[in-house]
Amino acid sequence: MRKGSVFSGMMWMIFLSVLLFWLPLFGPLLAGIVGGKKSGGVLRALMACILPAIILSGLVWFSFLVIGLPLQGFVVASVLAGSLVAYVVFHNFALVCGAIVGGALA
Repeated sequence: MRKGSVFSGMMWMIFLSVLLFWLPLFGPLLAGIVGGKKSGGVLRALMACILPAIILSGLVWFSFLVIGLPLQGFVVASVLAGSLVAYVVFHNFALVCGAIVGGALA
């Protein structure tokens, strides 16, 4: 039996989240379920849900280190990177719950 991939789960979650933005709770929940099912498991679904936030926050952190002064860049980037991960985990709680359910259904 073929397992899904984290990349396809991420793409489905992003696509359906943008498409169903007008449904406050059910849009992210549905996107998480579909993306989690496409990912092929609960752990893969959580990776597909949270991995883009970690990558983006790392890029923000790195860009502030490179562009700004080292000490101020480190402090500002650390706060922004932590805020981005917290935003995705807590604000998109329905997406994370949907990803867990969809991963369990796979």
